[in-house]
Amino acid sequence: MARVDTPPGECPQCWQHAHDPRVHRHLGPRVDCLQCVDHMRNGCPNIVPKKKSSWW
Repeated sequence: MARVDTPPGECPQCWQHAHDPRVHRHLGPRVDCLQCVDHMRNGCPNIVPKKKSSWW
């Protein structure tokens, strides 16, 4: 099962599509996911900011 929470600095959609097999289960062989193709072409608009380093 995929992690529920997205790590800081990662796009939630990219994280879910990479780590949850249920997302692409409906696609046939050699069929591209339109959301993934859009992210590859246009970048990730949903990036979560990284946490500030606390040891400085």
